[in-house]
Amino acid sequence: MDSPRTVDPISALREGDEDQTDRALRVLSAVFGYDSFRGEQAAIIDQVAGGGDAVVLMPTGGGKSLCYQIPALLRSGTGIVVSPLIALMADQVAALEGVGIRAAYLNSTLERHEAQAVEQQLLAGELDLLYMAPERLVLPRTLDLLGRAELSLVAIDEAHCVSQWGHDFRPDYLGLSVLADAFPTVPRIALTATATEATHRELTERLRMDAAEHFVASFDRPNIQYRIEPKASPREQLLRLITTEHEGESGIVYCLSRKSVETTAQWLSDHGIAALPYHAGLDASVRQDHQERFLRAEGLIIVATIAFGMGIDKPDVRFVAHLDLPKSIEGYYQETGRAGRDGQPSTAWMAYGLGDVVSQRKFIDSGEGNEQFKRNARSHLEAMLALCETVSCRRVQLLRYFGQDSRPCGNCDICLNPPQTWDATVPAQKLLSTLIRLDRERGQKFGSGQVIEVLLGRENERSRQSRHEELTVWGIGEELTEKQWRSALRQLVARGIVEPEGDYGVLVPGSQAGPVLRGEVALELAVDRSPTKPSRSRSGRGGGAPRAAEGLEIAERERFEALRQWRTSVAKEKQIAPYMVFSDATLVGIVETKPETVAALGTVSGVGAKKLAEYGEDVLEVLTGQS
Repeated sequence: MDSPRTVDPISALREGDEDQTDRALRVLSAVFGYDSFRGEQAAIIDQVAGGGDAVVLMPTGGGKSLCYQIPALLRSGTGIVVSPLIALMADQVAALEGVGIRAAYLNSTLERHEAQAVEQQLLAGELDLLYMAPERLVLPRTLDLLGRAELSLVAIDEAHCVSQWGHDFRPDYLGLSVLADAFPTVPRIALTATATEATHRELTERLRMDAAEHFVASFDRPNIQYRIEPKASPREQLLRLITTEHEGESGIVYCLSRKSVETTAQWLSDHGIAALPYHAGLDASVRQDHQERFLRAEGLIIVATIAFGMGIDKPDVRFVAHLDLPKSIEGYYQETGRAGRDGQPSTAWMAYGLGDVVSQRKFIDSGEGNEQFKRNARSHLEAMLALCETVSCRRVQLLRYFGQDSRPCGNCDICLNPPQTWDATVPAQKLLSTLIRLDRERGQKFGSGQVIEVLLGRENERSRQSRHEELTVWGIGEELTEKQWRSALRQLVARGIVEPEGDYGVLVPGSQAGPVLRGEVALELAVDRSPTKPSRSRSGRGGGAPRAAEGLEIAERERFEALRQWRTSVAKEKQIAPYMVFSDATLVGIVETKPETVAALGTVSGVGAKKLAEYGEDVLEVLTGQS
């Protein structure tokens, strides 16, 4: 049975006497409801709509999707979007359909007859955008299908996945170089939110896009406040963050292990916080259910491994928390970038301790891969440790990693609460001497706990059995407390002065120990700081009102809440996420504009033609009921 032919309401937008830039603006306004482009969006769209290739590095929330969606609407044919995010394709398509774009996906979740119907739509020219995974695209049957269709462009999303030395390598992406030969006249655009200069070069080479124009936007997300604090009681620290700053708001909590995900989600639930787990060990149907509930609910927290998050388009995630040290700055940046996609103030928070470093190094040393791979992993970890232990602006350090210079932000924990430093040269020498004496005189190596016990001269069973009290280093570190020694050790490991070794993470002098032992350098370490207090007042919000509504007057908030309730009912009826109806920012714009006619409502940012026709009268009715 043939699929019903779909009507193309956007075709008229491709026509007209305006130049390409004006037509792009017309599409932006009529379809998406925005008046102007941001950053380099206009230049990127002009390049691709004109038939040229583009490599785009742009932060999460920077508007990457418009860079291929609008050219696909301006050009004749169907835009193919290559994405690894099978679990999210249905939501991505639903969001596009919500603004009047004819979109579909081809992936393994479809029944045979459903896939055939989509293929027929493609061949009939009835689709503006078609999503598919890389492993499907490179199949000979798929390439033959696409060869019989009219293609407007090919967009390769999450393009960093092609880099074997990147943080999120996907082998299936390596086959995408075939696109250069299969469709030489079809423009290609490769996009990523996370790429160092090395990854940028590699993805360009592997995708054979040497002739492409390159667009590198600023990686800065000024609305995100970066905070890292010493790990003491991490779940208690997390609970304090949620209850004092983000009560009733959506957030993502990352843990390294599946067990930690499960226990943390349960612990939060036991403390009255709505939280769900997500990791690869859960049944696929459970993962899908938890993901959909997170996307469609307001105020829900997802506790997850890094298996969760890529492609998540939820705009009102107010915080991203890490209870374990990420493996790389690329991964950290991508994960924290899932907060505050709507541009509203958001928090990237992490609790980090020496145990994280030991476990990460053990994982690298005992893992699979050749020595070059392990050196690369160690380099990633060292950069992550440098970010954690910096005594200058975290944002400056983060952006420098991606090759971008900046000034201190005034909005990270370091800027808000500058650390004090102290001369740790002699204590570091004492600690290194203790490691050396234990090894030379007793043939022993220990982790941080026993080393600190020796420095403090505290007896235990191990000390008595090995007669540690006879060592000349016994008790030589009593000028510091146990907490101070742990802080110093963590920083010494981060600087390579002390290193964990072997399966048990015993401590040994590191590659940078020599100059310290010989007194050739003065060593300054930071004093551990108290947790950073939020720089923005949370008072007066009441009832978990979103941050977007913080500046509204009382009467305006009542109208905002009425619109939120209406939005929730519409989303439930349509079985879509609330933000797919209207975002919080658009609801605020409606409240502030006070439209009395449908035409006036159409001037609000985020209200495109289809949404205006579908929801306009209902919105005015809600506002009338609140006046």
